[in-house]
Amino acid sequence: MGYARTNTVCMVGASAVAVTVEASVFKSSSKGADTVRMSGLPDNVVNQAQTRVRSAMANSALRFPDKSISVNFAPASVPTTGSAADLALAVTIMCADDLLPTERLADAVLLAELGLDGSLRAVPGTLPALMEARRSGLRTAIVAPENAAEAAMVADLTILAPRDLATLVAWVFGQTPLDPVPRPPAGEPPRLPDLADVRGQPLARRALEIAAAGGHHMLMIGPPGAGKTMLAERLPSILPPLSDAEAVEVTSLHSLRGRLTGGAAALLHHAPFEAPHHSITMQALVGGGNGSVGPGSLALAHRGVLFIDEAPEWPRSVLDSLRQPLECGEVRIRRANTSISYPAKVTLVLAANPCPCAPNRPADCTCPPLKRRGYLTRISRPLMDRIDLRVHLPPVPPSAILTDLSEAEPSGSVAKRVLRAREAAVSRWSESGESWGVNSEVPGPALRSARWRLPPPVRKPVDDLLLKERITARGYDRVLKLAWTIADLREHGSPTADDVAEAGGLRLGYPLR
Repeated sequence: MGYARTNTVCMVGASAVAVTVEASVFKSSSKGADTVRMSGLPDNVVNQAQTRVRSAMANSALRFPDKSISVNFAPASVPTTGSAADLALAVTIMCADDLLPTERLADAVLLAELGLDGSLRAVPGTLPALMEARRSGLRTAIVAPENAAEAAMVADLTILAPRDLATLVAWVFGQTPLDPVPRPPAGEPPRLPDLADVRGQPLARRALEIAAAGGHHMLMIGPPGAGKTMLAERLPSILPPLSDAEAVEVTSLHSLRGRLTGGAAALLHHAPFEAPHHSITMQALVGGGNGSVGPGSLALAHRGVLFIDEAPEWPRSVLDSLRQPLECGEVRIRRANTSISYPAKVTLVLAANPCPCAPNRPADCTCPPLKRRGYLTRISRPLMDRIDLRVHLPPVPPSAILTDLSEAEPSGSVAKRVLRAREAAVSRWSESGESWGVNSEVPGPALRSARWRLPPPVRKPVDDLLLKERITARGYDRVLKLAWTIADLREHGSPTADDVAEAGGLRLGYPLR
């Protein structure tokens, strides 16, 4: 009886788990010889791997053992999903049958799908998987050529990318050299759309700056051509660049969706921008599905912007699925045997026309009054209660369109103010022993506590709104958060009555009188 084991990594949601693939090959006296039995928690894709392994070995001039084979994925309690363990399974079986020496594979992680012709194919999640392999003490990674550039982003790992199983076997025997994949050079940061391209809309630009500085959600209402999409697309350009740790976290989520395979790959140091179509399903938006559970558009926008255009046209159930993740900054998906979570700290931007016919001028509207009033109510009240900024965009006047482009303030200038405001907030909250990164993360009770409670004359505008029931208790806390962000942008030590009044007007969608 022969025994061998190799290393691979399995993804459970956004978490990578190092997995040992064990194989025992032995002669059987029963009629069940030439069978492969798998233990652990393999899914259907893993159970079908033996078919891919048999064919890949046959087409690579390698002999599949004519014996009984027991395979175990350890820890057995970890769900083994997807095809990333194909290569490890094939190599482990060959080593257990003494067809392959194990010396060169002792500190290697094997991560690739096998084609029936023996070729190595890309798998999603290579970046987070290899980060976990490095933490586990492994020093060599064997991946598919399409994953080579992505794998090379992980430091302190020797990356090998053979084109097929036969080439890998020849390398193990020392017959064929494999050159390590070089680390990709640091590329130029991408050029993001600039705010200088937006014509007019000073109030919307102001709201966008506040949203960026405090991480506040935003709703824009205006006719087609008013600049809603342009503004949303330019929000990432005024957000601070991601730190190295944040870049790895965000890039790993995109790796899980297979967005880094093929060609050059680099860490995403800028805030991502996701703009799904209104026909998207709930599973595609928040994650999940009937097969493997992967991150949806919400998680892919982590530490960036999720833009929902034509929000009233979306199914209400799909939009309402955002409510819980917006509160906790995380998507939680529960299945019968497992629970999976993905980080989802996003800035949500909703856009809507004022009515279904969407005229350029309100006087041209052809909608019946009842239909016009009910259009925006397609967005549920609980979701609207989580929107801090509500801005009405008028049509862009011809004078703004004809203005010289150089007169508009560029994103770079706004981004500097946003960064200073965020640094002020982090400094303030860290002095009190808290780790809140932006004002939108501060719990309402903390702002109403004795330490941070604003004086009655300062908070009078928002107190009046609450007493007149024009805002909810959640809305009250969110106005206070907005006021702190406005104060940080104005470099005030704490909010003034004018800051609170502006925050209340932005919350309601019209100035307070």
